[in-house]
Amino acid sequence: MYFERRDIILIAGITLVVLGITQYIRLEISALIGVLLFFGTKFYVQRKRQIIENDVGEGVCMECGFKIIDKKCPNCDSESK
Repeated sequence: MYFERRDIILIAGITLVVLGITQYIRLEISALIGVLLFFGTKFYVQRKRQIIENDVGEGVCMECGFKIIDKKCPNCDSESK
C-alpha cells in the first residue's frame, strides 16, 4: 500500500468519525477503530483495483467494449473477416 493524495480526505473523514465516537467510548478505543477503518478501506480499494486490472487485461475495445486479447478484439476482428 502506498500513500496517495486522496488519502488526505480519507484521513480527515476518519478523524471526524473518531471524534464523533469519543463521546461514547474512550479515545484509545476510538483511535484504534479509526486506524482499522483506514487500513480496512485501503485494503478494500487495493483489492478492487487489482480485480479490475485483472478483468480489463490489455485494454478495452473502443468499438464494442470487449476485452482485448493478444492486441486484437475477438468480437470486432471476427466480424471484419
